Amino acid sequence: MPNISFEPSQKIWSISSGKLNYVLAIGDDLSVINLHCGGNVGLAGFQRYEGRFPFEPSLQLLREEYSSFGGLRFAEPCLKVELPDGVRDCVLKYTGHEIVDSRELIVVLKDIGYDLFADLHYRPYPEFSVVARWAEIRNAGSRPVTLEEALSGALTLPRGRPWRMTYLSGRWAGETRVVQEELWAGKKVLESRRGTTSHQYNPVAFFDRGGADEEEGEVWGCLLGWSGNWKCVAEYVEHDQLRVEMGVNDFDFRWHLAPGESFKTPKMILAYSDDGFGGLSRSLHRFERQEILPRNHAAEPRPVIFNSWETLYFNVNEENLKSLAERAAEIGVEIFVVDDGWFRGRNDDHAGLGDWEPDPKKFPRGLGPVIEHVKKLGMRFGIWVEPENVNPNSDLYRRHPDWVYNFPGRPRSEMRNQLVLNLCRSDVREYVLGWLDRLLTENDIGFVKWDMNRNFSEPGWPEAPGERQREIWVRHVQAVYEILDELRRRHPDVIFEGCSGGGGRVDLGAMERFDQFWTSDNTDALDRLFIQEGYTYAYCAKTMGAWVTGVPNFLTNRSLSLEFRFHSAMMGALGISINLLELSRREVEEARTLIEYYKKIRYIVQEGDLYRLVSPRTGCFAAFQFVTPDRGESSVFVFSLRGGFGKRHPNIRLRGLEPDLLYVVEDEGRSLPGSYLMNFGVDPGVIGDFKSRIIHLTAKR
Repeated sequence: MPNISFEPSQKIWSISSGKLNYVLAIGDDLSVINLHCGGNVGLAGFQRYEGRFPFEPSLQLLREEYSSFGGLRFAEPCLKVELPDGVRDCVLKYTGHEIVDSRELIVVLKDIGYDLFADLHYRPYPEFSVVARWAEIRNAGSRPVTLEEALSGALTLPRGRPWRMTYLSGRWAGETRVVQEELWAGKKVLESRRGTTSHQYNPVAFFDRGGADEEEGEVWGCLLGWSGNWKCVAEYVEHDQLRVEMGVNDFDFRWHLAPGESFKTPKMILAYSDDGFGGLSRSLHRFERQEILPRNHAAEPRPVIFNSWETLYFNVNEENLKSLAERAAEIGVEIFVVDDGWFRGRNDDHAGLGDWEPDPKKFPRGLGPVIEHVKKLGMRFGIWVEPENVNPNSDLYRRHPDWVYNFPGRPRSEMRNQLVLNLCRSDVREYVLGWLDRLLTENDIGFVKWDMNRNFSEPGWPEAPGERQREIWVRHVQAVYEILDELRRRHPDVIFEGCSGGGGRVDLGAMERFDQFWTSDNTDALDRLFIQEGYTYAYCAKTMGAWVTGVPNFLTNRSLSLEFRFHSAMMGALGISINLLELSRREVEEARTLIEYYKKIRYIVQEGDLYRLVSPRTGCFAAFQFVTPDRGESSVFVFSLRGGFGKRHPNIRLRGLEPDLLYVVEDEGRSLPGSYLMNFGVDPGVIGDFKSRIIHLTAKR
């Protein structure tokens, strides 16, 4: 059966994508309307209109697929434009469609009076119950058009209330915390106006009718692939219709669309599960691993890295890095990463950013001797960069003060003693790409950590014509994408990690360019359980950088055992940033043993299905299970957060196993049926505060 079909007599399209069925229709007035988004249905019996009510225009109730600002419409529009002659009324009607190899549907809309087109794209991924959609706005007329809002699309959910919205919120060092709230009326807006994805909100939203849990119930998901200003609007329009829209934020946004030009929106990912939040997450994780991640490293295991930051901060030099590298190799590290502080004039965060040459005082012979030492020890060399920003106290800024975003005659606000380079300028883009390319060409570097520690302010582009001034929010992100794409083309063996003061730039658009992300600057192993839990609602563990660092933690002042810290970090892409030179011999051996064990099970964590068995939000216990795709192996991470006299954690009922297979429980020497493990469970085997354990299971075939 084709994934996309069209029934001419009913003027209905049906997009089948696994469990997700998306049904559209052409209305009698040539509007394109949404009939259904959810579980599989037939094409018979659809009611196209929601009815008519006094003082309520039918357009408001029409479930338009891509609404515009025009006519009797009062809800949030997907498209708002200023047409020639000052006309701000845009009315889109169906003019045609194309189905490309049953893999992509393109529905063409056109304004009733001007040659302005909106091409709506739909691409199903049946293996994951996902539909990707985006719009391309084309000016086929002879005069320019101004876009004031151009969202990626809208989702109209089944009628009723209340709906519950689940999203990821937080702040620096506390990203991706799970928040749930019921929506009763009005408009709920999540957004970033900071120039990047942001720590405060992540561009994902999940919706259910309030009864879904981890493994049961219907859940709808919306994710946006965009790394700049974005907006998600969940709005109750009249008569219990919840409409969800996502796309580039219209705040301070204008786009000059000259004749013959087009504007392509970011992709909005729609996902559906009738197996609860866990089922939706697992589908998204498989989708990301197989379709989103850069192909050259998608199938490779994420390496164990050592990062110098929480050990040395800015105090890096040839001697101390060589000593650390020797200890890192001893415990099994695969990539040795030098973080901030390696370049000219960089002794703290007040100076040097922009002058990307090895500091001659710290590296009198350049980076070569350190890189060669790292390679001789059997590791690859990695490095930290922050290409988008500059310190005013730098040679680059003194030469080119006009290279940063600014408004003439206005203050230039500094954040972390930095300003943002104007990547909309071609000369700035060429400079950034040039020095990055030279760095990777002249040095044997296998890993790049790309950081962005600055939100935007004074977003002026004085050299641009007035009609282009407010395009910077989009053009900057496009420039970052272009530079990364070109670097990956020229240096395909390099692994790229995305960072923005931690998790400030995590989204599906960034995931197309970065192999993994630095999830948060908060490396406290307990806090990380909450951050990592929320992260996995939307993103796969393979992309989740997680470090083991020293105690007491620099943010929380909490001291946890080395084992607990490792177990928390082993649920993602494992990294180390502890001062290895200060560890005792016993601790060095413990770290080596844990890393060796991680390497044996990392394919389960990085490629397996995740079951969030017990949330740390319950207060005293947490459990997470990873299962290989063939259900042959499983690793269960259990954490006792609070104990006490007489306190015994109940058995954990596992998930995702084959009921009729016997599983050998490692370290216990017994075999148990999958049905027993899933219905009766296993004793977590941890007692006391901040204790942890990994239970490994292998099926007998």
